[in-house]
Amino acid sequence: MAENIIIRVQSPNGMKKISATKKETAAAFLNKVGKEFGFTSNGFSIYLNRNKTNEIQSQNKTLSLLKIKHGDMLFLYPSGSPGPSGETMDVAMPHSSSALPSTSHSSSSSSATIMSRSQSVPQIQEDDIDQYLAKQEGKIYRNKDPQLCRHGSMGKCVHCVPLEPFDEEYLSHLDPPVKHMSFHAYIRKLTGGADKGKFVALENISCKIKSGCEGHPPWPEGICTKCQPSAITLNRQKYRHIDNIMFENHTIADRFLDFWRKTGSQRMGYLYGRYIEHKDIPLAIRAEVAAIYEPPQIATQNSLELVDDPKAAAVEEIAAKLGLRKVGWIFTDLLSEDTRIGTVKYTRNKDSYFLSAEECITAGHFQNLHSNPCRLSPDGHFGSKFITVVATGGPDNQVHFEGYQVSNQCMALVRDECLLPCRDAPELGYAKESSTEQYVPDVFYKDKDKFGNDITYLARPLPVEYLIIDITTTFPKDPQYTFSSTHRFPIENRDVLGETQDFHSLASYLSQCPSTVFLDIVSDFHLLLFLVTNEVMPLKESIGLLLDAVKMKDEELAQTWKNSEQWATIEQLCSTVGGQSSGALEYGAMGGGRPSPVSSSAMWSCLHCTFMNQPGTELCEMCSLPRG
Repeated sequence: MAENIIIRVQSPNGMKKISATKKETAAAFLNKVGKEFGFTSNGFSIYLNRNKTNEIQSQNKTLSLLKIKHGDMLFLYPSGSPGPSGETMDVAMPHSSSALPSTSHSSSSSSATIMSRSQSVPQIQEDDIDQYLAKQEGKIYRNKDPQLCRHGSMGKCVHCVPLEPFDEEYLSHLDPPVKHMSFHAYIRKLTGGADKGKFVALENISCKIKSGCEGHPPWPEGICTKCQPSAITLNRQKYRHIDNIMFENHTIADRFLDFWRKTGSQRMGYLYGRYIEHKDIPLAIRAEVAAIYEPPQIATQNSLELVDDPKAAAVEEIAAKLGLRKVGWIFTDLLSEDTRIGTVKYTRNKDSYFLSAEECITAGHFQNLHSNPCRLSPDGHFGSKFITVVATGGPDNQVHFEGYQVSNQCMALVRDECLLPCRDAPELGYAKESSTEQYVPDVFYKDKDKFGNDITYLARPLPVEYLIIDITTTFPKDPQYTFSSTHRFPIENRDVLGETQDFHSLASYLSQCPSTVFLDIVSDFHLLLFLVTNEVMPLKESIGLLLDAVKMKDEELAQTWKNSEQWATIEQLCSTVGGQSSGALEYGAMGGGRPSPVSSSAMWSCLHCTFMNQPGTELCEMCSLPRG
């Protein structure tokens, strides 16, 4: 008599034990399973493995030949639609650095089914750098220790085994020490272990009452534990989304600082660049800055106020075509100490503050506007890569650039309008109190008293250092240039300095540019912006080829665009305003010849008010200032 065996079959509706014999064919066994679970012969599939590999087909092979033994577990999956319960089985995918782990699915008579992340969240297109780092192994490899290792060249021990990218002891011993692990190392920490992170979900904090609660009147008449947001205890964030900030060259920063040097007023700008891998820290990201765009603003010695920018959309479009994106913002906080030697006051330090509460709120606002796409978050986004850079005085009384981000907790408080600055103490914030218009959850932070005990305080007021993450800001030893022009075209929105972007300044720029290579002449971010946004002849529809040439550093492509009608018209406009003659245009923009003197028979633009004056006059008809 054939030996009887019992085989376990797990399905979305539970597990059942099927009696069979070793000499029983697979076809007969599948018929038994179908009858037991109530499926037709074509309504299900059975696999040897949970991840739907090694399917058992309806055939005449015996179970012993298929290596199915007593006590083995097989996995049944309904074909097409799910089974009667409408639930799906747990598929435990093998963890790898190139694939994010799936979520577990479990069923219970008393609780709802936990849906998989792929079902509950739409496919999120993450940034290229995130997709790249997700595929990297991230291990920290160590050489064999000649004193502690006692094994052969092919062996490993605790002294030389590769470390995980989130190893805090390793990060603390780097030079300089790293206080925050990278965001991708943090993800590896969450998705490690036996469960491979099947239950990991990066939840965004919400400080608002949940809508749709019908058991009571709306706030302020009623609230319950179901719709009430949880209290928040502020913690110093252990990870950061950006680990390093690098300006491509000193010229970018120097040109930005020129405004303060000439006026004494502070200045703000948006940083445009790209995100790349930072190889000094495991799985880290660097924000590389290629250009600074200065939006319209009202600036004084102690304040900055942004105004509406009609060019904002055009700037974003140009940057995208150049392979750049808005990666952060920068502002100055400089007070001159000695103008003779060029020193500045050291005002931001541990005894005062590094970022004021108002600056933290502004940074949180910008980070909320530029959230980070993330597949592990049910909302499709988590945190932000948007950075804040402050140009301020350092301990040596020279200008230093300090980089920061605010924590995800700060982003949530700012997004839900729960955080306010203090009027007389810039280093302190203040958590709003609930009112009839808005419910605000309690916000706490922990600190040590004089005896060293941990004490919980209500965040009214709140030291903003709980919200700040510092980021190293650097300049490379070997400068890099996305924009290779060595001559300076005027920066936008600097009319207060008499630096205007018009065809007179373009004519002067072309005549003075020392290079004879057309690509080097037009490879200037501010010049390209002027060509697209000027009101006389905007080139928004026809400049795509030139932007591609600058992006790929292709001189041949630039020469093709130079021979177009658009550039010929630009040259003619420059000659008309009297900035230079045709001979000068040929020297600067076409190469060849020497610059000829400006024709006195052409109209000229006043350097002070830009009024177009008739030829032959030496004083401006509008402002009466000399032609100079």
